[in-house]
Amino acid sequence: MRVAGACGDSSGRHGYGNMGSRVNLATLTPSRRNPKLGDVFAMLPPDGMYLFGRVVATDAVALGPGAILIYIYSYRSESKRPPPTLLPSDLLTAPMMTNRQPWIKGYFECVEHRPLLPEDVLEQHCFRDSRGRMFDEYYRPLHAITEPVGIQGLHSYRTIDDEISVALGIPQAPDEPHSK
Repeated sequence: MRVAGACGDSSGRHGYGNMGSRVNLATLTPSRRNPKLGDVFAMLPPDGMYLFGRVVATDAVALGPGAILIYIYSYRSESKRPPPTLLPSDLLTAPMMTNRQPWIKGYFECVEHRPLLPEDVLEQHCFRDSRGRMFDEYYRPLHAITEPVGIQGLHSYRTIDDEISVALGIPQAPDEPHSK
């Protein structure tokens, strides 16, 4: 498996995946910068058309406090330039909570910062736990389902990659073979 440098090699190609874990998203520019509320980030699936996401909260509660709540939008582009508007009505997947790993590994590349306005955010976030109970992003119980419903818990870059793959209708990246 080939892994490219920061933004790809001189041919303009990108590395897909990372050593030790297979994913469909290309490795773009790794960053140790903490994601900030309102950041817009790019992702590159294997079809070569960029997807965009946004940081909606940096204080969500998944397995503990400090999770990053993200949206991933259905808008596609041949470049890393995001569309002028990113609306909740254009989500590709349900909102997800994650950590900094997708940025550190380079699967998410921050391409712009925009102030987060009320119309940029769903009125209510809803996540279902393994027992079927509903919670918001701060683990407060909800008594009614509000679409879209995400999974309560912390998504890894691998599970985010799987959610994107399913939504785009492409095969999920295979699991790593277990070493004996």
